[in-house]
Amino acid sequence: MKRVVIIGGTGLLGYHSTLELIARGYAVTSVALPPMPTEDLFPEGVESILADINDFSDAAITELLTGAYAVVYAAGADERTVPDAPAAKYFYDQNVVPVQRLARLATAAGIEKFVLYNSYTAEFGEQWPDLGYRERNGYPRTRLLQEEVAIMEGYSAPGSTQMDVTSLRLPYIFGTMPGRLPLWQMFIDIARSQPERVVTQLGSTSSVTVKQVAQATVGAIEHGVHGGKYPINGYNLKHTEFMGMILEALGRSKDEVVGLPFEVFAEQMAQYDAATAAQGKEHGIHVVDSTEFNSRDAVSDPEATMSVLRYEHDDVPAASRETIAYCLAHAKSAQE
Repeated sequence: MKRVVIIGGTGLLGYHSTLELIARGYAVTSVALPPMPTEDLFPEGVESILADINDFSDAAITELLTGAYAVVYAAGADERTVPDAPAAKYFYDQNVVPVQRLARLATAAGIEKFVLYNSYTAEFGEQWPDLGYRERNGYPRTRLLQEEVAIMEGYSAPGSTQMDVTSLRLPYIFGTMPGRLPLWQMFIDIARSQPERVVTQLGSTSSVTVKQVAQATVGAIEHGVHGGKYPINGYNLKHTEFMGMILEALGRSKDEVVGLPFEVFAEQMAQYDAATAAQGKEHGIHVVDSTEFNSRDAVSDPEATMSVLRYEHDDVPAASRETIAYCLAHAKSAQE
């Protein structure tokens, strides 16, 4: 039985990928920060280590990886964090440095497959250079670098086995797991803060379910090629449509959603960036740039990647509604 080590196995994506791997006949070792989201999270047979992989010595990581077939890296900092400026340095330290070290040690330990969970901001950073995602926005800039250093570390010394490194460029993801509240609660809070009408961008985004990400993960292990950078998509979701789902879950009408062009938001968003800079901080993606990003159709062709990684179609709108309902039910119970 082939063993897969998942870094971040108790997170939403790591958890569902663990279940998918177990169902496909793999053994799984999860390494994740404590505490466990809930007792008995994993099915029997999953080895769960609660620790920070960055605290491990090189020797300890080598021991952990010895005999394993694949590594899935499902950890790191996302763009919701607003660090001290420059943001690029923070995201470099959090996302690039640990991955480079782990990939280097994994190659030396004989790991054959390394799957990196990345962001679709890297995909569109390449496609839309005018947004400055590759230069002035630290989060996508370092996500692109993270891919490159992992791929380069996958090349082995002459005569040794190459480690195939693949990157999944992930968009909006819907689904739930025990013990964790999905990040979409923040959008519910935005809707509640606008009792008469809810203003959002006119663009659309790639979106997937946790099941599709889990299937794509196994697909990357089994069918991905070294250096493959795979934009994952299952449904082109309009921002107005998503906010309409939230309003309906709140008992309001989706007709209260108003989509406006980027130009309406531009000046105010630039002011937010200036205020953040005045505090000595910087968004991983400047607010004005992320707003312009969301005004576009940030969608990729699902079939192009499905044909390689062999993940299946799924009902993303249904998963979106289920995720919103889960947020409402569990946020309420937490407050009580």
